[in-house]
Amino acid sequence: MSKKHPIISVTGSSGAGTTTVKSTFDQIFRREGFTSVSIEGDAFHRFDRAAMKAELTARKAAGEDTFSHFSYEANELEKLQEVFRSYALTGKGETRHYVHDAREAEHHGVPPGEFTLWKPFPEKTDLLFYEGLHGAVVNDTVNLAALADLKIGVVPVINLEWIQKIHRDKASRGYSTEAVTDTILRRMHAYVHCICPQFVETDVNFQRVPVVDTSNPFIARWIPTADESLVVIRFKNPRGIDFPYLTSMIHGSWMSRANSIVIPGGKMDLAMQLIFTPMVTRLVHESKRA
Repeated sequence: MSKKHPIISVTGSSGAGTTTVKSTFDQIFRREGFTSVSIEGDAFHRFDRAAMKAELTARKAAGEDTFSHFSYEANELEKLQEVFRSYALTGKGETRHYVHDAREAEHHGVPPGEFTLWKPFPEKTDLLFYEGLHGAVVNDTVNLAALADLKIGVVPVINLEWIQKIHRDKASRGYSTEAVTDTILRRMHAYVHCICPQFVETDVNFQRVPVVDTSNPFIARWIPTADESLVVIRFKNPRGIDFPYLTSMIHGSWMSRANSIVIPGGKMDLAMQLIFTPMVTRLVHESKRA
């Protein structure tokens, strides 16, 4: 952690909804006049698309069926830790972009499935914002959780997460349901061992729970809407959280445990604004005083 150069890390698996959370934070930064630099977890994949396919083929031939982008060894986590540490100490660092599709390729001038070049962060930013798969990893080689000042987990219940991923990958990446299902199955081992343990480290978790039937996510025709969901918000340390204020400001909310509040799904953006605006403001003000 760093008083001078704070880091916010939003962590969730593919299809969890971390990009939506980033949009809310962008609103907070813009409204409060804070300058942020954003990095994406995909930028720290170890392989481009062609190299990843070759690695998957080689590992499958060797009898390993669980290697995926969720796996620690598929990502440059030491590099990510270096970037976190550099920013915390100096406010400097570098990142790149993984180009997913033709639209991004046109923007970045790099073919789909490849990386842009590493580029340094802009000068004099107020904070670093990470969004991706591994922002709170603690293992034998890295401790990213110790370097982030505010860690947020985005964790829909698993069937909803799968529905969101299937619909996203089919609509935006042209994959079939069968192809996405194969990816989900291959990632399960790393999901359990690499993704889930991070949500013990996060300061606040958001878990969306549908209130409609999602018992077979592989045939679902649409994603449950926000109004067809509840969101459970869990605080790792509830001390200092004004729960009466939150429940009074968010209509239809209630406390389910001493560290948890349940809200209507459509109120998730409002809840994030109420919860994180004072947290972010405090981080930036403390950094300026330091």
